[in-house]
Amino acid sequence: MQQGSITNLHIARVKETPSDPVQEATAISGMGLEGDRSCRKGNMRQVLIMDNETLSHFDLAPGQIKENITVSGLDLSQTVAGNVVFIGDEVTMEIVGECEPCGKMDAIRQGLQAELNHRRGMLCTVINGGAIKVGDNIRVEP
Repeated sequence: MQQGSITNLHIARVKETPSDPVQEATAISGMGLEGDRSCRKGNMRQVLIMDNETLSHFDLAPGQIKENITVSGLDLSQTVAGNVVFIGDEVTMEIVGECEPCGKMDAIRQGLQAELNHRRGMLCTVINGGAIKVGDNIRVEP
């Protein structure tokens, strides 16, 4: 089991615009984060989790690559589809796979798409919803 904490939360309200930093968000079962453009039933790309350590390695700021949840203390490269993410006391998410870097990464910095290969974070679906906030504990279990 790996354990860390949430350092940043972002809601991407409108496509092609910067994500909004927030202090708290509501995860909705089977949908995603309330107010996020990816929050819809049947979407397998509901929430993107990224670790601060990888962002720092690539000299990126939290939210810059459109992740919803930025964490510290978790090595997301050690997680796989099917692992369960526990946030606080009530929220659970299932990792469905890694987020493949798209061409939008090169708009941030030329060559970033290739640099981030297998390191853009993990996509999740919300199993049990509830409130999440910056500072919450987060852990991943098989």
